[in-house]
Amino acid sequence: MSDTITLLSWNVNGIRACYRKGFLDWLFNAQPNVLGLQETRAEAHQLPQKLAQPEGYQGYWNHSRRKKGYSGTGLLTQIEALDVQFGLGIEEFDQEGRTIIAQYSSFTLLNCYFPNGGRDLKRVPFKMAFYDAFLEKCERLRAQGHAIIFCGDVNTAHREIDLAHPKANEKNTGFLPEERAWIDAVVAAGYVDTFRHFYPDLTEQYTWWSMPTRARERNVGWRIDYFFAAEEVMERITDAFILADVMGSDHCPVGLRLRV
Repeated sequence: MSDTITLLSWNVNGIRACYRKGFLDWLFNAQPNVLGLQETRAEAHQLPQKLAQPEGYQGYWNHSRRKKGYSGTGLLTQIEALDVQFGLGIEEFDQEGRTIIAQYSSFTLLNCYFPNGGRDLKRVPFKMAFYDAFLEKCERLRAQGHAIIFCGDVNTAHREIDLAHPKANEKNTGFLPEERAWIDAVVAAGYVDTFRHFYPDLTEQYTWWSMPTRARERNVGWRIDYFFAAEEVMERITDAFILADVMGSDHCPVGLRLRV
């Protein structure tokens, strides 16, 4: 294996629906070394074996115990993980199957589907509490010497450059001041938005588009899917990117390349 590996992250908006749209063809063509999936909305036993454990990959699936067909995460890895854990260790946050933590020999990946605040904003307090618990988990692992990378659908655009219509969305979840302030806190704690590290001023770079409005055709979107890395890991990251031409979901994959 090359000394550089590719990590991808994708909110598939239902792994079974994505599978019917050619997910495995894409996977075997793209050949990521590690792929974090979010919003899988399925339990492992509901998946065809060739999807649950694709050839050449070890599959791990975390599902919502609170509501069927909701939330959920998956991890497909060509590289053997030393340890894989489901959840943050807090029942309130773990019952929705939102987190998979995989420890490798030279880095630890947290793959997460962060909560949505809801159109009525009722879940914003839950989202903010989850955010805080997640960052605390990252910091505990980091203090133990783990080289932290986290990926997933963060469900918040950080800055005005990260969505097509910032002014119109200032009172909507995904661009609320308190949600954006949490990403500020992540950065202040020493984690780097890897895409913006390499492309600080690149505009019209989005990872999610509203399907009902056919926003993708016009590239009216939001960048809410990320790879963050602890600053001490950044010297090993050679690129970060958005695969905006990959279809199959209302999100597209994002990725990075890492020297191991």
